[in-house]
Amino acid sequence: MFRIEDLFPPRCSGCSNARPSPCLSCVATMAPPPDLPVPGPLSSLGALVSYDNSSRRFVAALKYRNDRSSLNSFVDGLVLAYPLSPGPSVGMLTWAPTTDLRRRERGFDQARLLATRMGRRLRVRPRRLLRRLPGPQQTGRTLSERLAGPAFEGLGRGSGPVVVVDDVCTTGATLTAAARVLLDSGFSEVHGLVIARTPANRRFGPADRRSEQPTSNPSVDFDT
Repeated sequence: MFRIEDLFPPRCSGCSNARPSPCLSCVATMAPPPDLPVPGPLSSLGALVSYDNSSRRFVAALKYRNDRSSLNSFVDGLVLAYPLSPGPSVGMLTWAPTTDLRRRERGFDQARLLATRMGRRLRVRPRRLLRRLPGPQQTGRTLSERLAGPAFEGLGRGSGPVVVVDDVCTTGATLTAAARVLLDSGFSEVHGLVIARTPANRRFGPADRRSEQPTSNPSVDFDT
């Protein structure tokens, strides 16, 4: 029986070998998430791996090149790490959005993409509860600049727990800002969930700008 995979075999975003992404060899190079305090108003913060040279290739491939070869693996891990029990108590699911400008430039919002795919697996419809106000992107900023954080506005009231999905937690400033707005909107607790979290000893500066910037600006359809 013919399978589309036979014509277009999956390739690992890290090593480009024809195998599922990330392949077992690349997974073996990834470190577990750092054991760090939960930022500010968050009730919990879950991460799959440490944000380092090994994991950055896969996150950047999704975020900047719309390479979705690792997306299913990311979602599988995030669903397993979901902090609330499945079923009626699954709580609300949302994401930490990028700005409207950067969403238009990239053609999609990677955090919303993750939340949408997770929602299908969890059988819960993600809600857009936040709008990110215009401002400089966090990528490539120094530690002190990142700690100032982005600004969000709430898009609706709620109650009970809510889980906020994002790709990376660096200083925690983005999730902290999102959590404050959601708590002010009536939610009882806010949980963060990310693919990768940066270790405490990670430094930020010009090298981050070079290593994390996109190689192109793809125009693609937004995945809903």
